Amino acid sequence: MGFLKEFRDFAVKGNVVDLAVAVVIGGAFGKIVTSLVEDIITRLY
Repeated sequence: MGFLKEFRDFAVKGNVVDLAVAVVIGGAFGKIVTSLVEDIITRLY
């Protein structure tokens, strides 16, 4: 429950810039992981 409380406190602050940066970093990280799995791990097997 601590995570939900921290997220609620973060959202209430209205720090939109931090949220936007987190979304961009999360999207980039997701693409890196997808590329790693598709290009490297899948070709090994």
